[in-house]
Amino acid sequence: MSSVTELIVFVIYLLAMIGIGVYFFLKTRDGGEKDYFLGGRKMGAWVSALSAGASDMSAWVLMGLPASVYALGLGQVWIAIGLAIGYALSWIFEAPRLRAFSIQADDAITIPQYLTKRFRSKSYSLQVICAVIFLVAYTIYAASSIKAAGTLFSTVIGLDPTTAMYIAAAIIVSYTFLGGFSAVSWTDFFQGMLMLGALLLAPIFAASHLSEATEEVLAETPQYYTLFTSWQDVASGLAWGLGYFGMPHIIIRFMSVKSQKELKKSARIGITWTVLILVFASLVGILGRMMLGFDQKIYDDSLVFITMVRRIFPGIISGILLSAILAASMSTADSQLLSAASAFSSDVYKPLFRKNRATDREMLWTGRLVVLAISIVALIIAADPGAGSIMSLVSNAWGVFGAAFGPALLLSLFWKRFNFAGAAAGIVTGAAVDIAWLIWLSGTGLYELLPGFLAGLLAAVAVTLITKAPGRDVEDLFDASVRAAKAE
Repeated sequence: MSSVTELIVFVIYLLAMIGIGVYFFLKTRDGGEKDYFLGGRKMGAWVSALSAGASDMSAWVLMGLPASVYALGLGQVWIAIGLAIGYALSWIFEAPRLRAFSIQADDAITIPQYLTKRFRSKSYSLQVICAVIFLVAYTIYAASSIKAAGTLFSTVIGLDPTTAMYIAAAIIVSYTFLGGFSAVSWTDFFQGMLMLGALLLAPIFAASHLSEATEEVLAETPQYYTLFTSWQDVASGLAWGLGYFGMPHIIIRFMSVKSQKELKKSARIGITWTVLILVFASLVGILGRMMLGFDQKIYDDSLVFITMVRRIFPGIISGILLSAILAASMSTADSQLLSAASAFSSDVYKPLFRKNRATDREMLWTGRLVVLAISIVALIIAADPGAGSIMSLVSNAWGVFGAAFGPALLLSLFWKRFNFAGAAAGIVTGAAVDIAWLIWLSGTGLYELLPGFLAGLLAAVAVTLITKAPGRDVEDLFDASVRAAKAE
């Protein structure tokens, strides 16, 4: 009976998400590329903040992170600490300038467009490089969200995981395909509220269910509660925060806010939401270990949150709370699909294949078709048993994005001398070192994002200094953008 109740709650929730997509499809059917990919730069503070947070906190924050803390101990909390610091810094320092710079750079609506227009370049090489990295990394990232949704349905109602993945992918694609950025942002807003509520309630009620068995767990595994385990764990955990400076589907929200004043409000809301999410996700892992003891299957399938909720709450409540996993999966996958689609259609298809002759309607449908194509490939990866865990898929994609785009974006916003060649070198080097470290040096225990980010930063600075300084027009653009960031 409990499973039936949970299923009913899931169906109601999913129908609501599809309804939002249909609403924005009807509202913006005569709109164009800017409406579909950036919501017309009309997003308010609350929607932008929670949408940015929800698009970031995929199912790994309800499944992957708690499972890591549950199995490996308090040392995994450094990931949450690093993410909280990085997220706050990106909103405070990166967001105001990126919004202003993207508008001054001929109203750029994607990250690759911004990086090209920021240097007044007529070359499309940087846009193509970025688009290729987007397509590969986002496909892997979206696969993790689809995999999480399949695990949820399989565990709760006994549905075949592969079938569940097909259903989840179809729903995510439907409202992203129809409504674009506005639908994605508004669904993310509601999903962000649901995720926060679930993570606040679960640890609080779990604490009341602890028993004498907790003392036995504490006695058996004293090393579990060691915060400073190794320098690699600390450095790797903090390095996760670097990813925020180059995560396109998150920082694109900075560009969509309607004013700098709203951006400041968004920063306060977003930082508070994210810190709460990370704190309570870590508590789910710790209390899950106390309450459930160690179970290899719970760890392997990232089931600590699901098991805890189903053991504590009745069907209708657990259905609502477990819908938060669907919310986390969908809120990230939709943003990733949209960012990858915008990169291909706006940064490859339009300038290279249509020579900027494509109409707004053509770009709208090109983006929708790319969303469909990427989701199919992501579904194939998710259904592969050898694809890896939810946490590993997320960490791989997160590392590539942070290492490739973080240094280039930060330097473009804060260094007037920075040039096109330096940006291209930083992006390619960061991505290459990140991938190489993952393949050959992962045994060092150091997260590949850290060496990748540092290598990208060094390459960007070195190439900039040994190549020609940007022209006066680029310097004027930088100065105008700085003034615009301070003016509003």
